[in-house]
Amino acid sequence: MDERSRVLIEELRHMRAARKVTQEDLARAINYSASTVAMVETEARKPPPDFWERADAALDTGGAFVRMLARFGAPQWMREWEANERQATVLRSFENTVVPGLLQTSAYARALFRSVGLYDEAEVERRVEARLARQAVLTGERPPQLVTVLDEHVLRRPVGGPVVMREQLRRLVKLATEHPRVRLHVVPASVGAYPGVAGAFVLATLPGGEDVAYLDDQLKGQVIDHTEDVLAIRASWEAIQGEALPPRQSIELVTEVAESWRS
Repeated sequence: MDERSRVLIEELRHMRAARKVTQEDLARAINYSASTVAMVETEARKPPPDFWERADAALDTGGAFVRMLARFGAPQWMREWEANERQATVLRSFENTVVPGLLQTSAYARALFRSVGLYDEAEVERRVEARLARQAVLTGERPPQLVTVLDEHVLRRPVGGPVVMREQLRRLVKLATEHPRVRLHVVPASVGAYPGVAGAFVLATLPGGEDVAYLDDQLKGQVIDHTEDVLAIRASWEAIQGEALPPRQSIELVTEVAESWRS
């Protein structure tokens, strides 16, 4: 286990002891077995994907574990964007290649990181944990409104194989139908050239009402706050939404494609 994981585990033991919470108490609160908690604390096993999010809630840390996990090894631009994500009241996300990180399953994220070909398994798992930790923004006390538009090709790109894709698309349907703050749209493949072919982006509306944007490429991400640039991205968003199916039809399409992924 690497040094970053040890820091988290030491902090877990410290916070648990300070609150006079036993391993058994914590296990009951986070709905895992006491043996799982004990093995995590003794570094005998890796924490389950949502372990740190549940520990934050059970120990009332204010999200400390999730923030630590997200910060470890993250470059400055990523830390800056994640800070915007956490305080945003609205997130508008467009993707034309892959499912957005906030909506990915662990298996889908793992397949993406493995496909890069630059990371060993320990680093792949660290990045998967960090990505899943970011998803806590959707389950906090005041989650943002998340409006996601996907190009239909995202649904049909075989990331990780049929089982991974079916699980991933079913998760999209579940979030879009059960999470009150998540709305999903799909731009059908029948649409020809449209502004979305220029690339993916996210717009975050902050508590003061101002928008900032995030763009990603092969090397690094960019946080965009220049007014004219943000306005141009917002115009692209509105044009893309105009090409997308309404929520009900989008969910029907995602469901149909999910069931087409058979191993």
